Amino acid sequence: MSTVRPGSVHAWILAARPATLTAAFAPVAVGTACAVDARAFRWDAALAALVGAFLIQIGTNFANDLYDFEKGADTEGRLGPVRAAQAGLLDVRKLRRGIFVTFGLALGVGVYLTWIAGPVVVVIGLASIAAGLAYTGGPFPLAYHGLGDIFVMAFFGFVAVCSTAFVQALYVPQIAWAASIPMGALATAILVVNNVRDVEGDTRAGKRTLVVRLGRRGGVGEYALLLVAAYATPVAMFLSGTSAAWVCLPLLTFPWAVRLSGSVVRDRGAVLNETLAGTARLLSVFGLLFAFGIAL
Repeated sequence: MSTVRPGSVHAWILAARPATLTAAFAPVAVGTACAVDARAFRWDAALAALVGAFLIQIGTNFANDLYDFEKGADTEGRLGPVRAAQAGLLDVRKLRRGIFVTFGLALGVGVYLTWIAGPVVVVIGLASIAAGLAYTGGPFPLAYHGLGDIFVMAFFGFVAVCSTAFVQALYVPQIAWAASIPMGALATAILVVNNVRDVEGDTRAGKRTLVVRLGRRGGVGEYALLLVAAYATPVAMFLSGTSAAWVCLPLLTFPWAVRLSGSVVRDRGAVLNETLAGTARLLSVFGLLFAFGIAL
């Protein structure tokens, strides 16, 4: 960290948390595949949805960095990757400006999507931004009351996939609802690894995540259930006739998921940083294979 100059571009990139952006990319890829399945693909709407998703994810990351620092959840003893505010790389004033600019750009993208798909996009965009701010900020921060998992499942699963399909097809194809489940489940699994790693620090900071409420064993069980939901969905889609056998392509990654699950059970502390990164990569690869299978 001694090579990162405070206020530099590198500091902003660190605060944006590039490794987490798979949680924005994968659902858009799957939603676009659902539009292809409905014969309604629009490259301009798909690209705008991807840019908007990235901007909202980055803005949310900036907000989390700021609000966790202000609430004392990020301290020198944190086990996860370095946070910009806690490390003194970006001050509070700069982070607030970054949040404003990033969400402002997301609203600009939303204007274009509103022109394509109508005013419902405004509601989706504003709700996503509000949820991003409320995740760790405001009078009732979702993550501090055990509601973060529900937020991630809803917005990185159903909202992201279905809205991406909607801005292209101008309706939500039935397949998009089912396709949202694995995306939301794996995005939530990333959060669960983070919370299992930080369970002791979160307890001391008064951050009542679902893992803090359920205990570490409950968090491990939640991670396993999320993986089961993710891998069962393509099989159910094929068996129900919703999609062809190609939709089961993500099953190729199942041994990888088993290894990650074993790490969550076995490992403690900073070792889980690699498991968190691995779960993010799993979401990306699973999402690409799932999107490819749906499109076929």
